[in-house]
Amino acid sequence: MLIWYIFCLPSPLFDVSYSTVVSDRHNELLGARIAGDEQWRFPESDSIPEKYKVCLVEFEDRHFYRHWGVNPLAIGRAVKQNLSSGRIVSGASTITMQTIRLSRREGRTIFEKAIEAILATRLEFACSKEEILNLYASHAPMGGNVVGIEAASWRYFGHKAATLSWAEAATLAVLPNSPALMHFGRNRDRLLDKRNRLLLHLHTQGILDEVDYELAVSEPLPMQPQPLPNVAPHLVARLYQDRGGQHIVSTIDKMQQERTEIILNRWNAEFAQNGIKNIAAIIFDVKKNEVLSYCGNVDFESSVSGNQVDIIQAPRSTGSILKPFLYCAMLQEGQLLPNQLLPDIPLNLGGFTPKNFSLQYDGAVPASEALARSLNIPFVVALRQYNVQRFHNLLKKGGMTTLNRPSNVYGLSLVLGGGEGKLWDISYMYLQMVQQLNMFNEEGRYYEMKPPAYILNSDNNKKGERIHNPLFTAGAIWQTLDALTNVNRPEELDWQSIPSIQRIAWKTGTSFGFRDGWAIGASARYVVGVWVGNADGEGRPGLTGARTAGWVMFDIFNSLPQSSWFARPDKDLVSVEVCTKSGCLAGMNCPKEEIGSQMVCKKGREASVCTYHKLVHLSRDMKYQVYNDCAGSRGIVHTSWFMLPPSWEWYYKEQHPDYRSLPPYSPECSDNTHLKLMEFIYPFQNAVISLPKQLDGSPGELVFELAHRSPRNKVFWHLDGEYIGETEYIHKMSYSPAAGKHKLTVVDESGINLFINFTIK
Repeated sequence: MLIWYIFCLPSPLFDVSYSTVVSDRHNELLGARIAGDEQWRFPESDSIPEKYKVCLVEFEDRHFYRHWGVNPLAIGRAVKQNLSSGRIVSGASTITMQTIRLSRREGRTIFEKAIEAILATRLEFACSKEEILNLYASHAPMGGNVVGIEAASWRYFGHKAATLSWAEAATLAVLPNSPALMHFGRNRDRLLDKRNRLLLHLHTQGILDEVDYELAVSEPLPMQPQPLPNVAPHLVARLYQDRGGQHIVSTIDKMQQERTEIILNRWNAEFAQNGIKNIAAIIFDVKKNEVLSYCGNVDFESSVSGNQVDIIQAPRSTGSILKPFLYCAMLQEGQLLPNQLLPDIPLNLGGFTPKNFSLQYDGAVPASEALARSLNIPFVVALRQYNVQRFHNLLKKGGMTTLNRPSNVYGLSLVLGGGEGKLWDISYMYLQMVQQLNMFNEEGRYYEMKPPAYILNSDNNKKGERIHNPLFTAGAIWQTLDALTNVNRPEELDWQSIPSIQRIAWKTGTSFGFRDGWAIGASARYVVGVWVGNADGEGRPGLTGARTAGWVMFDIFNSLPQSSWFARPDKDLVSVEVCTKSGCLAGMNCPKEEIGSQMVCKKGREASVCTYHKLVHLSRDMKYQVYNDCAGSRGIVHTSWFMLPPSWEWYYKEQHPDYRSLPPYSPECSDNTHLKLMEFIYPFQNAVISLPKQLDGSPGELVFELAHRSPRNKVFWHLDGEYIGETEYIHKMSYSPAAGKHKLTVVDESGINLFINFTIK
């Protein structure tokens, strides 16, 4: 019998399902999901409010702290009352016995009452009085499908139990005695009477003074159930799937979350006028390595426009948002210097013909400017040099979980949005860059860091093992972030001219078809990622990263505390001499006045040397190229000349009026055949071309285009050996070739010739 008594208490005492409750880092409720049995039953709490405890004990069991689960005096009194009344009017149950009854959920019989009494005494041995009160308060019926004090406090009064008033605590104390009274259409007077009688008792006992008593009895009963908070609903839903039935303390800051949601809802109202219905945003706290705000979408309650889709975790086309990682990697490897010129001309790479968003070309552009302006062609050229497979591996190592196909499937388009990424993954990659830079500046070392957490834990920002070969080094990261501060802000303000505007490194991205707008920004304290678009993938005119997500991102940064800019990691950089015109390492022909010093990554000492400055021989008046044996009276001077390839030069000089083309050879001198004077812009070598059709169905014309260092030279055009025309200054020729293979030949007036092969479908 003794052994049975020892082991008679079930473990756990309550075998029930619980609601999923999610609170912020300050234990403020964000949201909840109903338990599996359709009850609002919050997980057991560690303690209950003092006011409720006093009300409960005074109403249910005034001798609670003086008995061992069963009150013999109460049993004797109940027997006497029941016999004199001829019916059961008192059950003599203590709070401990009621707790046992709630856990067993059996019928109310004399035998069951005896079992409850035995188990109640056993519970008194197993738990403290405070623990028993907590068990009761967490499982007491509170009317309808509401169970427990915490759920009832939120459902009936709209706040947590810790802030219950005396009137509210008294209401919840009397409710389990008759939970059916909590019906907002009937029985209100009976409930109010029971509450006020308890308050009067508390006043009579001296627990409530006159003022508190009068204030308490004047409080009305709630008119209708209160909706539970619904802050960060997509995160709450995610935690419900992952850790259902628990009380989870998240890393979210409720105030910042609400500010962010207000910003998103305001912009959503504006974007919706253009048929753009969804926005997502995430904020990472860099130092804490935690999620500060998680907005998976807007208007969660609506299911019309995919608002319940958590875009933060949804794969979307990346647009140009990955370009900084390629830029950073190439800086780190010495394959690129910050201001090194990259070509920005029409390209055809095996049928892949990338174009800039503006559909314009600069000829050549510094790499940092190409990044700030998000030019496509320079980065396709850069990726071709870096290697697609290598970049693919780097992105996966950095945290992109969506690159599930081989690198050759993505090809060079990978850097332009040919792959898909999640807002979480890409923001995390920017976060890693900022964290590694901060760690290097603080300790001169790199450490492993766990992925950012959204569940509060004391070791979320604990450093792992030391890293000797980080994904990105501090010098490359700093130079990348520095370049990203030069992106034109959407409000068209210069942050350098307004001290109150914090310096932010940021990058936008726009997917093909205007389906996705991205913006990710970083300061030393925060990383903010924003996505704008339609969850169903519908594209809309004007849906670009800069015009949509950029605005939202800066509004979010303005709602955050400001932070200082990153210190330059001089220990990870070296000073080198560079050509200020080409951005390459200074070459032997670079003029001294065009050589400057620049801090670069250590491998930058192995970067390309300038080949654009060439030693040329000119007449004294600088109007002609000459040789020693034919200069004659024109004289000869030897000078360095900045010279781009013809196809680069053709577009470059339109953007740079100060660019000087190399002068022609003097009439007395023959052309220098080693110098490339002409270059085809279109078509490309071995191109396969489909001619457009006119309105009448006839084939349209193909426009041939040529770059010539001396545009005023006449150029004679021949197709398959047949003369088709000549051009001067602007070297474009329209013609409609027949289907098949062709050879296009051009000859300038000095006899220089060039040819190219192409095919018409």
